[in-house]
Amino acid sequence: MKYGEEAIEKAKLEAWDNPYPDRDYKIEVSFPEFTCLCPRSGYPDFAAIFITYIPDKYVVELKSLKLYLNKYRNQHISHESVTNKIFDDLKNILKPRKLDVVGDFNARGNVKTVIKVSL
Repeated sequence: MKYGEEAIEKAKLEAWDNPYPDRDYKIEVSFPEFTCLCPRSGYPDFAAIFITYIPDKYVVELKSLKLYLNKYRNQHISHESVTNKIFDDLKNILKPRKLDVVGDFNARGNVKTVIKVSL
């Protein structure tokens, strides 16, 4: 196993202390090369994942987020499930004041899907 594959396999989301917990500010993170596998066909699905949140006590450590999102590339999971799972995992670890996760999936078979989950 190569070192990058090992890092992805062991990845866990990591929360860091928010340096400004007394202030509302918005954090926007985009992940334009997200991949997972269709649970029915096994074909790859490609998407851009957009995460926007207003932190409370914690912010997400970005390398841990990158590795966490890369874990999905070999998982058979639907667009709806993966977007909601990312939302739930971030909500549980960060407990943000506001959270939006958008899965903007590339068209496949002439069908385009955008999944939006909000708190």
